[in-house]
Amino acid sequence: MDLLHLRCAGIDVHKTQLQVFVRVVEGQSVHKTVREYGTTTPELLRLREWLESEGVTPVAMEATGTYWKPVWHVLEGAVELLLANARDVKAVPGRKSDVLDCQWLADLLAHGLIRGSLVPPAPIQELRDLTRTRKQLVRERGRHVQRVQKILEDANLKLASVITDLQGKSGRTILDAIVAGETDPARLARLGSRRLHASAADLEAALQGRVSAHHRFMLRLHLTQIDGVDQAITQLEGRVEACLAPFRAVVERLITIPGVSATTAAVLVAETGADMSRFPSAGHLVSWAGLCPQLDESARKPRSRRTRPGQWLKTTLVQAAWAAVKRKDSYFYAKFVRLRQRRGAKKAIVAVASAMLTAAYHMMRDETEYEDLGADFFNRFDRDKIATRLIRRLQQLGYDVKAHPTAA
Repeated sequence: MDLLHLRCAGIDVHKTQLQVFVRVVEGQSVHKTVREYGTTTPELLRLREWLESEGVTPVAMEATGTYWKPVWHVLEGAVELLLANARDVKAVPGRKSDVLDCQWLADLLAHGLIRGSLVPPAPIQELRDLTRTRKQLVRERGRHVQRVQKILEDANLKLASVITDLQGKSGRTILDAIVAGETDPARLARLGSRRLHASAADLEAALQGRVSAHHRFMLRLHLTQIDGVDQAITQLEGRVEACLAPFRAVVERLITIPGVSATTAAVLVAETGADMSRFPSAGHLVSWAGLCPQLDESARKPRSRRTRPGQWLKTTLVQAAWAAVKRKDSYFYAKFVRLRQRRGAKKAIVAVASAMLTAAYHMMRDETEYEDLGADFFNRFDRDKIATRLIRRLQQLGYDVKAHPTAA
């Protein structure tokens, strides 16, 4: 196996300590040195000075939670850093210790067997923190809304059965009145908007229950939490807009893709960095996002075709794909319908998300506008195959079919 780096190091990162293994090749001999450092800033500065004195250029470490980030920030600029996915650099089982872990990283790095993970520049990292925090807050808000619904059911108030959005104008007005002590169903029903689909009689019947002081206390508690989360989301969105200023042209192009909102475009920029030079092709980006089947086969038999789990970009694109397929005049709708017949809706929607990310890749790489292929793309692309398949099907049913193309 070829030796690519004569002087390299591996770092096993923990919360309070680091195990550092320096590997130096001189002639036919290999010098190995192991040291232990703390994770405070003075200790990390000492580590930086030692690596520089040893002439180490590449340094590898595992992505261990968030503990790798301060180490990365201090060492960045002094040495060449590679962040390894822990799943890709597992050592041989049976021999496990911190020293052996950092030695294994250094040995893999010396022979070029570590593929570095994507670590975007500081502005993109800040934007990524904002978009991920926003998603977490939206999920937390949804949990509080579900808890409000649970309390209403406990009080036998069937408000969720007649109002779609409990936090809409009508729903929130009625909830605030219940918290304030109003118990008359007729008065509560009159607080609803005339635009509600439910009739006044249905709304009044749904609001007749047994509300106790405990129910009002719990409702007040969760509604206060919802208001606080809404305020935090508003602040985050303002901060995201400021961070997206250098990427405004990219965002404006991305939102022309069906199903891609301003929020989805911000997530695309935050997660990919809008720098497509890191990905050799659109297929590499799709694989990195976990939107394609994994390659896992033995003896020419596939063992698994599951996609890798994804928490941020993948889930956002799948949600955007469900919005995209609602446009029946788009290529994404045609792709979804075509695959749903054979693979099911879940696999079809992941394929649509993959196609959306492929389009975004070319738009960000080439700075081009989105051009929809049209809902009839597959009919035009596979015209002969479709005709052959339909003729064969009719022949199987006992018909004698001869096809002649019509004049244009």
